[in-house]
Amino acid sequence: MATDISNPLLLVIAGPTGSGKTALAMALATGLLSKKFGGSEIVSCDSVAIYREFEIGTAKPSREERARVAHHMIDVASPDETFTAGEYARQARMALNEIGQRGKVPIVVGGTGLYLRALIDGLSPGPQRSEALRERLRKRADLKGADYLHRVLARLDREAAAAIHANDIPKVIRAIEVCLAAGDKMTNLWRQGRDPLAGFRIVKIGLNPDRTLLYQQINSRCQRMFDGGLVEETRGLLSKYATTMLQPNSPLNALGYRQAVEFIRGKMTYQEAISAAQQAHRNYAKRQLTWFRSDTAINWLAGFGDVRYIQAQAAELIK
Repeated sequence: MATDISNPLLLVIAGPTGSGKTALAMALATGLLSKKFGGSEIVSCDSVAIYREFEIGTAKPSREERARVAHHMIDVASPDETFTAGEYARQARMALNEIGQRGKVPIVVGGTGLYLRALIDGLSPGPQRSEALRERLRKRADLKGADYLHRVLARLDREAAAAIHANDIPKVIRAIEVCLAAGDKMTNLWRQGRDPLAGFRIVKIGLNPDRTLLYQQINSRCQRMFDGGLVEETRGLLSKYATTMLQPNSPLNALGYRQAVEFIRGKMTYQEAISAAQQAHRNYAKRQLTWFRSDTAINWLAGFGDVRYIQAQAAELIK
């Protein structure tokens, strides 16, 4: 990967859900990067924010924030469209090049580790698909549940399991398929034969606030999502997209939306759905930190992105 100081800057802000990545990006975009580098634009790296009509449960940047700083890779896919990490990398790289051509600094912001890896490091081709194996695994998931398949993947490749949510059955199945077909961990294949992003000087910043405070923030945010109309939004999406929205790879299986669906179907009370969403988000935050800690290029900051001293520390890392 190119690191020549003459290359244009690309800033990456990563970290767990609820850590204030958007706040840090906005502070840098409207402050240091505007004064020193002539401006910046933000590229979202979130596997649910790519979908149109998914608003409350995604914590997308506000309309005001998007008006102040140009954002990319938000609302680029239809809710009934399959969107892969490879497609994300293709579109996001186009956005990076366009931002660079305008003389601005791109800031990649998000917590979807696989998408970020696809963007920066590229993806290896991997073995061919086996529909027979996939069908057997889908039946196993139907019989024993998504968690069972996720445990199988964890035995084959713990790092891949940390990056893929148990409810994302298609990705879990593909990861198991790759491990079995290649006779190796999928994460090892990720490191081989890639097409890394070139032409940028990449600075990576990671947010790692106190775990207790992070969980409090996550709990509060989940509560606000439900109180702010998540159930109503989910009910509308279910009605509008009916069959396609009930597929395993549907964005309605994303955190928060999945629990809202369970409430709508009468499988949980309202409070149980909130508690389940809070727990799921806390678990996700753990997996995100596990994933990002494997990247030794990340400069970790011990705090939330909306705190001034963290913003000052981040600015010091940008030369």
